[in-house]
Amino acid sequence: MNHILIVEDELKLARLQADYLQNAGFTTACLNNGLEVLPWLKANHTDLVLLDLMLPGCDGLNICREIRSFSTVPIIIITARIEEIDRLLGFELGADDYICKPFSPREMVARVKTVLRRVHTQTTAAPVISLKLDPHSFRVLTAEQEIELTTVEFQLLQALYQQPGRIFSRSKLMDLIYQDQRIVSDRTIDSHIKKLRKKLIYLLPDQELIHSVYGAGYRYDPQNRVD
Repeated sequence: MNHILIVEDELKLARLQADYLQNAGFTTACLNNGLEVLPWLKANHTDLVLLDLMLPGCDGLNICREIRSFSTVPIIIITARIEEIDRLLGFELGADDYICKPFSPREMVARVKTVLRRVHTQTTAAPVISLKLDPHSFRVLTAEQEIELTTVEFQLLQALYQQPGRIFSRSKLMDLIYQDQRIVSDRTIDSHIKKLRKKLIYLLPDQELIHSVYGAGYRYDPQNRVD
């Protein structure tokens, strides 16, 4: 039975979340002050955190950053702040999903199940493939094939490959790839990703390694197959 930590200062909403999660078979704990979260997590086990952004004591984004300094526990951010910068910042700090208020409690339960299922698959499934990245020649190799990438393509793949499952926004990828601060557009990253995907299909025609996350960016996930 999975345990969910609810961090929400609106007590009626926290009780509603807890009721729906418990009816779905989860156990829950509730905190309503941001300063309580880190001590609680260091002293207790939980399988997922539902984290509100606007909290007394400490902002949810700062809490997310601090959690990621010592834990990989899945985090779903819940907030009324729907601006794109908040959403992208949440993913860059390590959030696994993002739900905007007002939301359906049934949708919340479905999102929790989806994130937990994805994490479980990543941690228990046998490796689907084995890639080797050669930074000296910008080659990517499997046991039977190899391809050569451009400098930018290799850097993009390396950034995503080193942190499977993490969502990288386009702006974050631009910062990682273009460290000389040149001005490039989101479409430049999209174009390089498109070319990179085509080359990876040559290596692994039945695997989709790089996935688009609508409104957020890209993530590397070797577990998904192309039907």
